[in-house]
Amino acid sequence: MKYSMKKMMIFKIISLVVSLTVISTAYANDKIDRDTETAIPRSKNLYGIGVAVLPKTSGSDEFRVLALPIINANYGDRFYINALQAGVWLVDSDDKRLRFGIATQARFGWDADDGRLTRGMRDRDFSVDLGPTVRWQTDYGTFNAQWAFDVGGASNGQTVDLQYIKNLIRGSAFKLNGSLGLAWNNHKFNDYYFGVGTNETSQSRAAYSAGSGTEFKVGVNGSYAVGKDSFVLFGTSVTRLSDEQANSPIVETRMQPFAYLGYSIAY
Repeated sequence: MKYSMKKMMIFKIISLVVSLTVISTAYANDKIDRDTETAIPRSKNLYGIGVAVLPKTSGSDEFRVLALPIINANYGDRFYINALQAGVWLVDSDDKRLRFGIATQARFGWDADDGRLTRGMRDRDFSVDLGPTVRWQTDYGTFNAQWAFDVGGASNGQTVDLQYIKNLIRGSAFKLNGSLGLAWNNHKFNDYYFGVGTNETSQSRAAYSAGSGTEFKVGVNGSYAVGKDSFVLFGTSVTRLSDEQANSPIVETRMQPFAYLGYSIAY
């Protein structure tokens, strides 16, 4: 009896040591660069609020201002929220520099009456994209890719997004990332957001069916620590519309800027 209890105790100790070794190895093999996991640099989970400035309608040269929650956080290093995107990692490499998962992202629509060239058209609805995503972190920066489907039923379109993130400044208080990206949008997506239906025409707006095309984006995103656990977040980007988008009669300018400023607290 005593011998059996002793064997059981030894087995438990060995199991505990093995478990701790596995956990330690997992953390030791984790080589994720937290600052370039997303375009917004961060080393802690961030929760806050901010304002964003974006075009009123597709291709508009006028802007609208939106108040938005700012959440950039990981949960169990498996689930994450990044601004308007949320997802889960399903498969990792040993060092977690290569990850495969599923992500969903919100996509804004617009009110037709807000644009000079879209008045009298139907509104474009808010929707949600969902699809597989890949992240590959290298010594030269982070590469992200996603194939997304409009599961919200607005356009019923598809997009393929590619993004490259490079850290530009990595100070103790100030951090800055640069990003380059391109997005291929299929004809359903482009026709919904940039097309003009036969029932939406006017004397100055002809019917237009937008085919598939590729848009390009460049941007910078930064964070500045204003306290131990308080940060100012900011960023700006410019998107160059594809030919199929830019040729739409509702587009006023091919270059579409975006900017945001926010305050967040780390937990």
